[in-house]
Amino acid sequence: MSRPAAVVNRVIKAYDVRGLVGDEIDEGFVADVGAAFAGLVRGEGARQVVIGQDMRASSPALATAFAHGVTSQGLDVVRIGLASTDQLYFASGLLDCPGAMFTASHNPSAYNGIKLCRAGAKPVGKDTGLSTISDEVIAGVPDYDGPAGTTTERDVLAEYGEFLRSLVDVADWRPLRVAVDAGNGMAGHTAPAVLGPIAAIEVLPLYFKLDGTFPNHEANPLDPDNLVDLQKYVTETGADIGLAFDGDADRCFVVDESGHPVSPSAVTALVAARELSREIGATVIHNLITSRAVPELVVERGGTPVRSRVGHSYIKAMMADTGAIFGGEHSAHYYFRDFWGADSGMLAALHVLAALGEQRRPLSELMADYQRYEASGEINYTVEDSESCVEAVLKSLGNRIQSIDHLDGVTVDLGDGSWFNLRTSNTEPLLRLNVEARTTEDVDAVVGWVSAEIASHTEKST
Repeated sequence: MSRPAAVVNRVIKAYDVRGLVGDEIDEGFVADVGAAFAGLVRGEGARQVVIGQDMRASSPALATAFAHGVTSQGLDVVRIGLASTDQLYFASGLLDCPGAMFTASHNPSAYNGIKLCRAGAKPVGKDTGLSTISDEVIAGVPDYDGPAGTTTERDVLAEYGEFLRSLVDVADWRPLRVAVDAGNGMAGHTAPAVLGPIAAIEVLPLYFKLDGTFPNHEANPLDPDNLVDLQKYVTETGADIGLAFDGDADRCFVVDESGHPVSPSAVTALVAARELSREIGATVIHNLITSRAVPELVVERGGTPVRSRVGHSYIKAMMADTGAIFGGEHSAHYYFRDFWGADSGMLAALHVLAALGEQRRPLSELMADYQRYEASGEINYTVEDSESCVEAVLKSLGNRIQSIDHLDGVTVDLGDGSWFNLRTSNTEPLLRLNVEARTTEDVDAVVGWVSAEIASHTEKST
C-alpha cells in the first residue's frame, strides 16, 4: 500500500528512521520499510538480514513486523534479540550481512526507530539508500513473487564481548573501580558481558535494569542534567572513573574520579593517540565541532587528521574512503577501523580504561594532557528560520572574521584561538551552536554575543 509522502519524509530522516510510535511509526509502516530495505539489499546480493532491538516496550513488535517485511521479499532473517546498536553492528560484521537495529537512541520512551546498515556495518543514509526506501514506501512496495525467507535466532552477546576485548590489551591493569550508569538502557545488558570478565575491573552498576520508560533520567548523557546521578555516584563510591551510556549504548560519556565530566573531544584525542601509537602515519577523522586539540595532537603523533561533517553516515563513509584507523565526534560517537568502521561506545570505554589502568595517575590528571581549550558544549536554539538567524549573526561580525567555511553550517574563526560553529540540526528543528576558546571567559563572551544576536533577530522577525 502507498503511504503519505509528508509522513514518510518526516520519519525517514538523514541518518535513520525515527518517530512517535502509533502516530508516525506502527507495525504496518515498519513492515513496509523492511520490505523496501530487503528489496534494496537483495539487489546488491544480500541473502539475509540481522535484526536487533532495544528495551523499549514497542521494540519487539516492531522488530517482528520488520522481519515479516524482510522475509516477504525472499530474504532470511537472523534475530539477535536484545542488543546495543554496536552489538548489532558486530553481528552485521560477523555474519557479513545487512542489519537493522530497533531503537530511538536517547529519545523519550514514546519514540522508536530503525538504524540500518549494509553488510559489514556499512552505513545507510539519505544518499545511500534511505531516499530509495522512502520513495518505495510512498509509492507502495512491489510484491515479490519468489518464496518467502525464514527466521532464526542467534545469541551473539558473548562473542561481541570477546571481540571487543580482543581489540584492547586488558592485561596488567591496576585495579579499577568503574561506575557505570546505563540509564536503564542497553548498557545494562552489554556492560556485564564486556567488562565483567576483566579481572582488574570492579563494576559499580547504576540503573542497569532494562526499562524503556527511563524511570530515573533520560538516557541522553549529552544533557548535563542526566550526568548528575553518575557524578554523585562516582564520588560516593570512590570510583576511579564513571561511564554513562545513552539508550542504545552506542555513545559513551566519561566522568573523572572527582565527578567532573570529561570532554568527548579529550576522549577522541586520547583514543587517537593510542591508535596512532600502533600505526604511525594513520588517518584520524574528526568532525568539525571537536576541539582543535584533536587535529593538533594527531599531527604531533605523526598522524593525518581529516575533518568531517557532523553525523555518523558522513564519518563512516569517510572512514571507508580514507582507511582511517579511528574517528571521533564531539557527541561521543567513536569509530574504529577494526570494528568495521562503525561506532562503539563500549570499545571507546575500553580504551579509556586501558589508558587509566596502565599507569598510576588519576583520570583527571591523565585527561589534562588532552584538554587544551575551553568549550561551550552544544547549545540549541528553537528558531523558525535558522538560515536568516545565521545570516544575522554573520552580518553582526563585521571585520572580526578571520576565516569562514561552510562544510556543515558555518564555522567562523575569530582569531586568538576562538571559533564557533552554527548549524541546523539534521534530526530536530533546532539551530546548534558550539564555541571553543582558550579561556572560559572568552567562550562565555562569544556565547553571550551570538545568543543575543539570535534573540534580537527572532524578536524582529515575529
